[in-house]
Amino acid sequence: MTDTPARLLNLLSLLQTPREWPGSELAERLSVSPRTIRRDIDRLRDLGYPVEATLGAVGGYRLVAGTAMPPLLLDDEEAVAIAVGLRAGAGHAIEGVEEASVRALAKLEQVLPSRLRHRVSTLQNATIPLTRGDGATVAPQTLTALAGAVTGQERLRFGYRAGDGTETKRLVEPYRLVSTGRRWYLVAYDLGREDWRTFRVDRVSEPFPTGARFTPRELPAGDAAAYLELSMARAQPELDLDVSFEAPAEFVAARLPGHLAPVAEGEGACRVRVRTADSVEWLALRLALVDAGFTVHGPAALVEYVEELAGRLGAAVR
Repeated sequence: MTDTPARLLNLLSLLQTPREWPGSELAERLSVSPRTIRRDIDRLRDLGYPVEATLGAVGGYRLVAGTAMPPLLLDDEEAVAIAVGLRAGAGHAIEGVEEASVRALAKLEQVLPSRLRHRVSTLQNATIPLTRGDGATVAPQTLTALAGAVTGQERLRFGYRAGDGTETKRLVEPYRLVSTGRRWYLVAYDLGREDWRTFRVDRVSEPFPTGARFTPRELPAGDAAAYLELSMARAQPELDLDVSFEAPAEFVAARLPGHLAPVAEGEGACRVRVRTADSVEWLALRLALVDAGFTVHGPAALVEYVEELAGRLGAAVR
């Protein structure tokens, strides 16, 4: 790579992942000599990027938080606004917030000066987001730790709580983070189970990058999203949902997740006919939260559960 500006941008992009890069690895990635890497590091330092070098048999470089914002074309107010927005969006798995947003948050928080990092934390601690119960809350620090391990190809340890409450310790090779709009999932190769696994990020605790690098294995599906869909389908059989509402389609659509889209049926009525892997328990609660009269036509398991739930709720107020 002979184009110096382009090479510097690529070098900076690598350094903005939260890991330490050996000079030899950077030289191999950019197809230049270690001497060129050293010169480029000096150029970045001259531009204000706080690149720290470590000594030793291997040695390496990493980008650290400095005393001022590096020249990212952001002023303090813009940096704080972006960090707060990314934290809020990532923490609640809002539909449309993809892995790229989490990577951006990891990069931004890594170089935020302490005074700005404190402002971000203060603002977030002083606000309470209004959510509709579509998914569990995830700590942004957990997401950025996972994203950093994915990007840096670094083995990761963490505690994991299964659906039945069982607590285990896992050592994995993280592959990708996937957002479904309601929840975040980590697709990873579990070294203890010697197989691929998907983990709900809201059940992950104390993620710890080990520093051990790995070469990504070949995923047994086209991509991480496809693998997650296959995994969820195996865990939860799909249901043919058929529900009619005594309310306009616009009213119902605003109160349901996007994958449960209603179709208008005359004035003031609509119907939802979709195939979904959601549980009958979750569907029953989401339908009730629409705050409109509805009739469940199928599947039979959902009809039965709604009848049981109605009985329990009625008994609770008698």
